[in-house]
Amino acid sequence: MSRKGEKVGWIGGWSGGFIWLGLLSGIWAVQGKTVIAMFGTGIFIVAIATVLWITPWKFPDTKYWKLMLPIYFLFFASILFGLSFMESLEKSGLSWYSFFWVLPCLIPFATIGNRTWNGST
Repeated sequence: MSRKGEKVGWIGGWSGGFIWLGLLSGIWAVQGKTVIAMFGTGIFIVAIATVLWITPWKFPDTKYWKLMLPIYFLFFASILFGLSFMESLEKSGLSWYSFFWVLPCLIPFATIGNRTWNGST
């Protein structure tokens, strides 16, 4: 069984979580913030490479939470990176409580964290 849907879900879902950084890096490049754009692009490329490399079907006996840790680290690091170059939270339309929207991103730790690709828990 190829489990194509799960593979597309893993790669597409995680890649979709980083697409904003690639777009934001493009905006920074157009604004002339070349160094910031290059760093953002670098983080984006590393994140996509990590998503493609650390997959459950390549490590079938590893629990999902262990596979998700480096991706989550890059995800939160990219959020902090992006926020550090904004003029202010208020001008960007954010406030301190906007970050509560990130909490649902952690749901997979509770729902599938102890599973493995082979199905053992």
